[in-house]
Amino acid sequence: MIIDEQADFRSLLMHHITTHWPDAVISAYDPTSAGHLPDEFSGAGNDLILLGSAHGEDRKGVEVLARFVAQKGFPPIVYFGTKDDEKAVRKLLPDAHFMRDRINHDSLIASLSDVLIASNSVASSSATFVGDMRSDLESLIKGYRFMRRLGSTENSGVYLAERESTHQQVVLKVIRQMPELGDSIGTIDRFLQEYETIAGMDHPNIVRIYDLGVSDDHAHIAMEYLSGGDLRRKIEAGIGEQLAVEYLRQIASALSAVHQQGVLHRDLKPGNIMLRGNGSIALIDFGLAKSVKLASAITDKGEIFGTPYYMSPEQGHGNHVDERSDIYSLGVVFYEMLTGEKPYTGDTAMGIIFKHAQAPIPLLPPRLSQYQVIINMTLAKAPDDRLQSAAEVGEWL
Repeated sequence: MIIDEQADFRSLLMHHITTHWPDAVISAYDPTSAGHLPDEFSGAGNDLILLGSAHGEDRKGVEVLARFVAQKGFPPIVYFGTKDDEKAVRKLLPDAHFMRDRINHDSLIASLSDVLIASNSVASSSATFVGDMRSDLESLIKGYRFMRRLGSTENSGVYLAERESTHQQVVLKVIRQMPELGDSIGTIDRFLQEYETIAGMDHPNIVRIYDLGVSDDHAHIAMEYLSGGDLRRKIEAGIGEQLAVEYLRQIASALSAVHQQGVLHRDLKPGNIMLRGNGSIALIDFGLAKSVKLASAITDKGEIFGTPYYMSPEQGHGNHVDERSDIYSLGVVFYEMLTGEKPYTGDTAMGIIFKHAQAPIPLLPPRLSQYQVIINMTLAKAPDDRLQSAAEVGEWL
């Protein structure tokens, strides 16, 4: 059951759910037009309650959440809130919690699957190709003790694990080739390319790769576990000016090393920039990386990959990209680190892509004006007007 006053948001959640579970039976409830649910509402008959924060001007979502959580026998609750109610929500402890304007499909499905399994609503999760049973995973990939799942898609999973030989915590990315999926071979190729891209690089700001394994229909990568979380969370908490500059310097250094190997990242964003326990930056997730030197591209020309908030104008329109596209994305990340806001937002992906190509470069607040020149030279619409290499970013700093 989905409860929220905004029809578009209810439709968005329905789309996420039915994309993964086509046979799901979903009821949607608008608390403003249909009236607030009565106090005796028990949620009976539902495996899951997806509760949004929008309930009209006279009631807050956290108030409804508190009432639901207090009821014995109430179905599992997944809450979709805002920054304003985040602290209150954490105290109420719903079964899962998302920011309503930052929903990632794979993370959402993995979380819903975990909640359903924990409540015994399903025996296992179809979101993870090996059923998420620890014994199944450990028999499939020898030498590792699986601790918990970090995320998953239909044919892949990401797990926190421990190497039995060294007791070192690592992140395992596991993928299965599925003949029934038309892009299965291409997915495996991109996965192996990610390993080959990173494994040959010895750079302090690029994630370390420890192991690669391939069997008849599975492949896995063991990589460094980065305990500091991602840059996205750091931005949400607020980053000081000097730290933002230091992060920019480290990210630019990593990009320079990547580009020197003839590789483009193509999906640079805060979620793909992680922090170690010592506070240093590590660039991760080269799943969209593309070698400039490949004789034949893995993806067809004109196909759009990446995240619209961070796409260069040329990438967003499916045109040719080079190192300067990554530099544009780096400028977006720097702007967000400095201000806490994205330079361009919109109601649709295409609307955001249009702004990247047509809207003026945003101005920093006066207190940050000394960095405007770097923003201008990374967010220039035409690649020729940008800084031409990641190394130049460090020089300007």
